[in-house]
Amino acid sequence: MNFRLIFVMDLLDGVVVHAKKGERANYEPVHRFSSIVCSSDPVRIMAELKPADVYIADLNRLMGTGTNKETLKQIRLKNKNTSITVDLGIKNQADLKAAAEADICDSIILGTETASMGLLAEASKRRDDIVVSIDLFNKQVLTKDERMQLKPLELIKELNEYPIQAVIVLELDKVGTKSGIDFEFLARAVADSEHDIICGGGVRSCEDVAKIVEIGVKGALVATAVHDGAIPVSLLGL
Repeated sequence: MNFRLIFVMDLLDGVVVHAKKGERANYEPVHRFSSIVCSSDPVRIMAELKPADVYIADLNRLMGTGTNKETLKQIRLKNKNTSITVDLGIKNQADLKAAAEADICDSIILGTETASMGLLAEASKRRDDIVVSIDLFNKQVLTKDERMQLKPLELIKELNEYPIQAVIVLELDKVGTKSGIDFEFLARAVADSEHDIICGGGVRSCEDVAKIVEIGVKGALVATAVHDGAIPVSLLGL
């Protein structure tokens, strides 16, 4: 079984912040919450925790308030053996080209919050490193693209047409809350998708991880449950 336990770092102004419910204006440096790190420096956190698989969101890019490009370059430089997936809030081909040329990751996120179906269709023809994030809030797809304004499971079926690496089902309203997982919804997502499904938001414990493995989910984004000790740091390196 190649289940991916993917450690998440949300970068804002060069530091890792504790994400909660997608309310980005209220995010605080993660060390104020964490029981396992005493710094919010992403390079130090990577060195201390040594995750094998990491997902990094550049919140400045997503919010249109700048970039964490140089920090991402440092993370990449010091973690050559780590699988790195990055969300840079990509909106167009120019953004995608710049991300590829920066050589900061193994996989590039196209999230519904910023990308379009047209961009996805074009990118998936040319690249083999695309991961799609279906960004949800209260089970509604966050998107400005009319072609993506579908029910989540309908959008998952639409994505079967494209040769992408995986689909992240990211419930932003559950991020940082440990509010639990809708296992029935995830099972339906697995059944409807021809791609690997990765769960994001609400993971509380190793028991939750075991349950999503049982229903066929291929990975989980985790941060809060690691920082509060519910999921052992040692599992991140497997």
